[in-house]
Parts: sequence; C-alpha cells; structure tokens
Amino acid sequence: MKYPAQFIPEDPSGFTVVFPNLEGCVTYGGTLAEAIEMATEALNGYLESLDSRSISIPEPSDLRNPDTHLIPVETKIAFAIRLKQEREKRGITQQDMAKRMSMNWQQYQRIENPRKTNPTLATIDRIQQAFGEPIFLHI
Repeated sequence: MKYPAQFIPEDPSGFTVVFPNLEGCVTYGGTLAEAIEMATEALNGYLESLDSRSISIPEPSDLRNPDTHLIPVETKIAFAIRLKQEREKRGITQQDMAKRMSMNWQQYQRIENPRKTNPTLATIDRIQQAFGEPIFLHI
C-alpha cells in the first residue's frame, strides 16, 4: 500500500510534500531524504487519524510524474486498514468476526486498530477461516 506524494522544491532549499489523494496531508523537509522521512511519518499519522475518526480512507491513485514519489504505509497500519475494508465489503460486523474467530469483540477490535494490531500467523489464519476463504490483503 503506497500513496503518491508530490515533492515541490522550495527556494532556497527544501521540499514541500503534498499527498494528492489525502486532502490536508502536507509536510516539509529541508533535504529530499528528510522530506521522504517526514512524508512517511505524515502519511502514517494521517491514515491512523482517519481510521480513529471512522472516516473513509481513500484508495491511492496511480499518479506518476518526475516530482512524485510513492510513499509506503507502515505494514501494521496497512494491514488493519485493508482488513477493515475487506470485512466491510463483505457486510460483516466486528462482532460477527469476533464470534467467527471465537474471541471477544475487544480482542477483534484490537486487530483492526492500526496503533495496536500485531497479528500472529495463527491469527491471520483464523481471519481467513472467518471469511470462509483465503484472503490476500494487498498492503
């Protein structure tokens, strides 16, 4: 899961970074390396914020140009977001997933929380069994 970020050179130095798919997600770095680091931090924080406020997370576009870099989402954040999207697409509630996985609702909520998720392979297998088929979360 990667989002395009436009790196806009500033005078006399540095870069403003704008995410076209994520309104208001903007940051700055004094060097390109610093701008990429700040963009990664901004992107992950922005997506966590959207999720915590139950705001729909836009899909990344395929925007490409010389001033654009693809910024990867932290794996655990991408996993939680994609899992939630897959569950919602199938019309399954968190409570239903918890029952299907033989766990309580709070345990399941933690799996979908980008700040708290850290599923084991056994948990991922239980998720697939709860969906009734193998799933591949493109993160």
